[in-house]
Amino acid sequence: MQANVGDWLVVPGPEIRKGLVIRVLGQGGAPPYVIKWQGDGHIAMVTPGEYSRIVPAPGNGDVTVIGLVG
Repeated sequence: MQANVGDWLVVPGPEIRKGLVIRVLGQGGAPPYVIKWQGDGHIAMVTPGEYSRIVPAPGNGDVTVIGLVG
């Protein structure tokens, strides 16, 4: 998993959580990430699980993400 500042972390579950990547702590875009969670604005350091996905910000890549709802 790789991310850039400005990308979104999407965590599946009963309620899908979305957070803005505001800092990348790993080398080469690897976790952990500092995330600002959408909704409550809580900021946390996160090492995403295997079902989490990174959605690139416009201009951060040409990846198309299919199947994300919410």
